[in-house]
Amino acid sequence: MTLLDLTPRATVTDRLATLPVVIIGAGPIGLAAAANLVERGLDFVVLEAGAEAAAGIRLWGHTRLFSPWKHLIDPASRRLLEAEGRWVPPADEDRAPTGQELVDEYLAQLAELDALRSHVRYGARVVAVTREGMDRTRTAGRAQTPFLVRVQVEDGRIEELTGRAVIDASGTYTTPNPLSSSGLDPIGQAEVADLVIHALPDVLGADRSRFVGRHTTVVGAGHSAANTLIGLAELAETAAGTRVTWLIRNASAARVSSSPEDELADRARLGSRVDQLVQAGTIRKIDSFEISAVSRQGKKVRLAGSRNGEPAAHDTDLVVNATGFRPDLAMLREVRLQLDDIVEAPMRLAPLIDPNLHSCGTVAPHGFDELRHPEPGFFLVGMKSYGRAPTFLLATGYEQVRSVVAWLDGDMRSAGRVQLTLPATGVCSTDAGGESSCCS
Repeated sequence: MTLLDLTPRATVTDRLATLPVVIIGAGPIGLAAAANLVERGLDFVVLEAGAEAAAGIRLWGHTRLFSPWKHLIDPASRRLLEAEGRWVPPADEDRAPTGQELVDEYLAQLAELDALRSHVRYGARVVAVTREGMDRTRTAGRAQTPFLVRVQVEDGRIEELTGRAVIDASGTYTTPNPLSSSGLDPIGQAEVADLVIHALPDVLGADRSRFVGRHTTVVGAGHSAANTLIGLAELAETAAGTRVTWLIRNASAARVSSSPEDELADRARLGSRVDQLVQAGTIRKIDSFEISAVSRQGKKVRLAGSRNGEPAAHDTDLVVNATGFRPDLAMLREVRLQLDDIVEAPMRLAPLIDPNLHSCGTVAPHGFDELRHPEPGFFLVGMKSYGRAPTFLLATGYEQVRSVVAWLDGDMRSAGRVQLTLPATGVCSTDAGGESSCCS
């Protein structure tokens, strides 16, 4: 598919230039995009489905991130906060905060800055994005036609607004991968929906009573699974009858790193701790289990499928679905996207983040050029830009939106000069049109 003209701001129609940039999502990446727009004097509106900034992070706020503070604060956002004069930066920037600390000590304060607060609309869920008066089949004049964003507000009413560009930073946390290995919901999913829990429940806090004295099976092989397994194991030490099973589809959980060479020390400790708990028998591990169906067995749920090619079944009281996440693309049906067939990331970005080849720290720096689509002025950023790949770090998203906003401002020199410092790989840098490189 041939990309349409990507004419920057300086040459678009007068009307288009007067419209705001529409940002979907007031999480860390959406707010970082807003901060960059503030610095460049460009108008914008942020549409957030939740009632507060970083609503998605608040859902798993009890969980500690494995990145330290120094990798979690966007440079443009830091400058705005420091200029305001009341923000107190984290005392130890080498410490990894919890999600709630990230919100309280950084994101909530950023969203309340005068330069951002009046531009953020809460309780505004985006349900569709298109071009004004155009479906995806119409081409003539498309690049000069405003985006039309349809929004459902808190009382259920539908509103529409127009924008010169759209930055979709809505994330993926609310759209988990299914339990089934086929990528589809397992047969019988609706029957047991009340016994299947979203990733990263607050096992030792608000959700504790749900798990005490019960057998919980965690499905998934990543760091979300590891966090939940450790919490359940701690609960099992004090709450009689509490049992923990870890079920994965592969022969090993390669994504739960325990390498001493991992510069994200908290991530390495996660893997080591899970290994110890499995070896001690606190966590029972079942590998090579492919789920195809689920059913209710009295008060329990049965996971049915195959293990090593033979029929298999596993009964448990509760299931935590920690199988990862995928982007919600339904609202983008009328947008011309160019996505990789495998990970559902922008076509140019996909080879850089392929989880079969890359970890979080080996992703090459990238910006507007790798993120663009055949729809001029539309960008997927942050976790949503990674599609189904689990290798995203906030620092990567911050550099994405810095580059995208520079492009929207017609600053091609800054947009193409992409530089990123990631743990385990040192400094990575690239210029648009050149070869990318990473120095370890």
